[in-house]
Amino acid sequence: MLKGQFDMKDMGLADVILGIKITRTSEGITLSQEHYAEKILERFKNYSNGTAKTPVDTQLHLTKNSGEAVSQVEYARVIGSLMYLTNCTRPDLAHAVNVLSRYTSNPGHTHWKAITRVLNYVRHTKSYGLHYGKEPAVLEGYSDANWISDSKNSKSTSGYVFTLGGAAISWKSSKQTLLARSTMESEFIALDKAAEEAEWLRNFLEDIPMWEKPVPALRIHCDSQSAIARALNTLYNGKSRHIRRRHKTIRHLITTGVISVDYIKSADNLADPFTKGLTRDQVLKSSKGMGLLPMTKEDV
Repeated sequence: MLKGQFDMKDMGLADVILGIKITRTSEGITLSQEHYAEKILERFKNYSNGTAKTPVDTQLHLTKNSGEAVSQVEYARVIGSLMYLTNCTRPDLAHAVNVLSRYTSNPGHTHWKAITRVLNYVRHTKSYGLHYGKEPAVLEGYSDANWISDSKNSKSTSGYVFTLGGAAISWKSSKQTLLARSTMESEFIALDKAAEEAEWLRNFLEDIPMWEKPVPALRIHCDSQSAIARALNTLYNGKSRHIRRRHKTIRHLITTGVISVDYIKSADNLADPFTKGLTRDQVLKSSKGMGLLPMTKEDV
């Protein structure tokens, strides 16, 4: 059909698309950006000369730089390079890159220390890729939030991830635009963002001709029982307008069969690494759960 409209030729199955390598096996396909990661490390080799097994130092607390900016342009270049890697095949970098990008206008030495750790982590895991299998052929999501109550900038962080075929297909870590007054509110705001993405993904599946119809309600896992109870409640008697609006939206998606919401333990919530730094074991567990595995044994 395309040849009838355009001057083109069939070059066979795609091998690399926009720097993303596609590897096909009998078990499924893998998307990786090892070559691109190596380019990043070579370009910024003056800032990365070691390895790290987690992208975030949980003991390092970042705040706004009150002094002069340290290599601001170069800092922005590193962030931009990491963003493409993060958005395409590396969900494990999402939280670190999202937080560090907030200080792009005026980075300090502490921010450079944190970004160097991310580069070192990329060096340690450069061959990681998303491994998609044939099962499970069910799209499901995870939602989480990290409520901050004792910081000068007390806006929480939302995170969600959706998986299909055993690996992540959509993810996001972002700073909430509204001030949450409790853990429940921050979790509810995060659930609303996940529900918005779930609606889009479900509509996308509806548009795929060969996908089985009807598409069932997309399940979203949340580790806050209070937020789930609020979502399932038919009435909202709170005073917060932004929560009332989100409650109406989520209730509509639930009652129309677009989504369903259930509880999951925090330890099993794949959205956890999108809201805060984790230990090495937790990073390994969450990465495996998102289908993010090494292409070679050296990076295990």
